Amino acid sequence: MRRGTRLAVDWGAARIGVAACDPDGLLAFPVTTVVAGPGAMAQLAALVAEREPVEIVLGLPRTLGGGEQQAARNVRGVAGELAVAVGGVPVRLVDERLTTVAASRLLHDAGRSARRQRAVIDQAAAVALLEQALEYERATGNPAGELVGHDTSEG
Repeated sequence: MRRGTRLAVDWGAARIGVAACDPDGLLAFPVTTVVAGPGAMAQLAALVAEREPVEIVLGLPRTLGGGEQQAARNVRGVAGELAVAVGGVPVRLVDERLTTVAASRLLHDAGRSARRQRAVIDQAAAVALLEQALEYERATGNPAGELVGHDTSEG
């Protein structure tokens, strides 16, 4: 397992959830929710500069069958912009199927109302995404997902 903080980004049309982990990759935790739109990329770049992660894990919204539709194409476009904005920090696309569903279920089980969930669901989804990526790396010794700018998928 590589040592170093990672950031996870759950990119949505309205909100962008951000999570991070400790340098040993043991604990993933919510960081913030960024409002999507103008200025979002600058806010994310500022978070990256502040936290100095070894990589950014960006959720790729695939269909249940593993295919890609418009949302995935949108995230692939954002991934390239993010890679440029964070200058040199690797960005990896990781399959995010069911992370929002799992996060919503966890929050509901914890007694959060639907209205209160909206404020943190994106952060919780980013935490779930990061936990998934960390578990993959612990199990295989390889980073999860597809490195932006490369055509091969490692996980």
